[in-house]
Amino acid sequence: MAATTNAGRSMASWRRLPTLIAAFTLSWASSLVAAAGSADYFVHDLPGAPDGPLVKMHAGHIEVTPENNGNLFFWHFQNKHIANKQRTVIWLNGGPGCSSEDGALMEIGPYRLKDEDTLVYNDGAWNEFANVLFVDNPVGTGFSYVDTNAYIHELTEMAANFVTFLERWFALFPEYEHDDLYIAGESYAGQHIPYIAQAILERNKNTGPVNHKWNLSGLLIGNGWVSPKEQYDAYLQFAYEKGIVKKGTDLANQLEIQQRICQKEIAVNPDKIDYSDCEAILQNMLQLTAGGVGASGKNQCYNMYDVRLKDDYPSCGMAWPPDLKSVTPYLRKKEVIKALNINENKSTGWTECNGAVGMNFHPKTKPSITLLPDLLSSGVPILLFSGAEDLICNHLGTEALISNMEWNGGKGFELTPGTWAPRRDWTFEGEPAGFWQQARNLTYVLFYNSSHMVPFDYPRRTRDMLDRFMGVDISSIGGQPTDSRLDGEKLPETTVGGAAGNSTSNQAAEKAKLEMAKWEAYRKSGELVLVIVIVAAAVWGWFVWKDRRKTAGQGYMGVATGERHSISTNPGSQGNLGGGGSRTRGQGLEGFRNKRSGRRDVEAQDFDESELDDLHLSKPEDPHADSRYSIGGASDDEEEQKPEKSSSSRQPGGRS
Repeated sequence: MAATTNAGRSMASWRRLPTLIAAFTLSWASSLVAAAGSADYFVHDLPGAPDGPLVKMHAGHIEVTPENNGNLFFWHFQNKHIANKQRTVIWLNGGPGCSSEDGALMEIGPYRLKDEDTLVYNDGAWNEFANVLFVDNPVGTGFSYVDTNAYIHELTEMAANFVTFLERWFALFPEYEHDDLYIAGESYAGQHIPYIAQAILERNKNTGPVNHKWNLSGLLIGNGWVSPKEQYDAYLQFAYEKGIVKKGTDLANQLEIQQRICQKEIAVNPDKIDYSDCEAILQNMLQLTAGGVGASGKNQCYNMYDVRLKDDYPSCGMAWPPDLKSVTPYLRKKEVIKALNINENKSTGWTECNGAVGMNFHPKTKPSITLLPDLLSSGVPILLFSGAEDLICNHLGTEALISNMEWNGGKGFELTPGTWAPRRDWTFEGEPAGFWQQARNLTYVLFYNSSHMVPFDYPRRTRDMLDRFMGVDISSIGGQPTDSRLDGEKLPETTVGGAAGNSTSNQAAEKAKLEMAKWEAYRKSGELVLVIVIVAAAVWGWFVWKDRRKTAGQGYMGVATGERHSISTNPGSQGNLGGGGSRTRGQGLEGFRNKRSGRRDVEAQDFDESELDDLHLSKPEDPHADSRYSIGGASDDEEEQKPEKSSSSRQPGGRS
């Protein structure tokens, strides 16, 4: 009797297995929904924001190297209008080690700082027709953090970390994974961007149903540090053209001697990115041309980011642009840090450029100029743009590297032997703006009267450039188009800072796309749950079948002990199932991790359609912008404590 009872209990336990599996599955699925999702990164308010609807944004940290606490900080702004397709622009500043919040608050973001407490709209922000994602890259830069003994040393290492970041970012925000993807930035980002692009193309070779291919659609590099050979040579040439140095003088002779030393160093080792003997050309030039006493009582030197300006020596532009004096205190406010979902325990306070990142960055990889031909031939359009008044990454160096580069069956902008792509004069709203030149997937744009940080000077013009490069079609949106012409010929219409209306059809299509992405994320998780249920049911079925087979073919067997029992022939006895033990309980999946795996948190605020409508009806009303440059530059805090150094976070020769 006892054996029969035990067997019945055991079989009852097996019959309850599907219920237990279902309960576990539902519990696990619920934990996925409850796990940290995109809603945890939602920015509910932004201190100092102007009246009116807040641009929809997300911000926070994403872990890329858990072994050394490496986290990248991002700040994402949703587009205000949809023009024929969804696009995402990633923006990176340079350094290495300079924060992309320069770009967010001084160049292309939707807001500029009027003072350290007040934000105003940026008339010309790049999020008009594209989502914009600012990333403090590499780890240790800006709000990003990492163990102090784990700073990045190589460009390939940086690129691998960035791909990891994007994998995890798209898992949080799957609705953007199929966007046309553009990577933009300036200065030393001219090294970062091509290496990231190459890593993305390599990653795209191994995609599948879950691991989607990313649609890399173009690169934009402004005043970029791309090819040391041509760009170091351009320092003295630029100084001659601008009248900073006069040929034949003792000063010119000294600098020409240093230039020859630089050229010999490059000839011996042509594959480096930075050369100390070459950096000395710029440093000596700034020192030897300094003179005159400014209002501060210090000698005046040229601003290396805008030679139309002067600065105290030895700063020479490192405290420029003027908006920087508001950006630093704003980003250190506790309420701003809280609003941007920054881990206060991991942040030591925002600094524009982290000197430790630059000092630890010693790449042995080749300069990014070596990657451009293959990127162009693979079908990735590239746009290089330059501000005509920048010294440190000047336009003459950029034009020289283009002329010397071979790609897609030709050299430079030569179309046929002896025939070059024309430089087309660009006028913007009735004013000479620069020129455009294009050939074989490469575009070059020169901005007249502009500095190292072109969007700081001309946000509307750079937005016009971006929209043309992306092929924005505003025919279904309306609004007042800007007047932009090449050689007097009116270009396709784009709206820059205008009161563009909304296309109902486009809004509906975009909402449908967002919903599809949302349910696609649920579908993926549902498929995984289904697989678990099927496997568990199969295991349960196998055990039931095995048990019944043994019962039918071998007589009754004790479920727990495995002892075999026959039916008693003694009339006074009763047949029974031997063994009163119970089987070991199913082991818990202790190692199972709640990965987000593409799930979206469908919090109402994150997919609020009325909010999206408000955003599409919002109108910007103000301008301003910037970007930075520094190798081994000290932080703002460090400068304040060390009066013998410049008050800036950059040093001459650094590229932010």
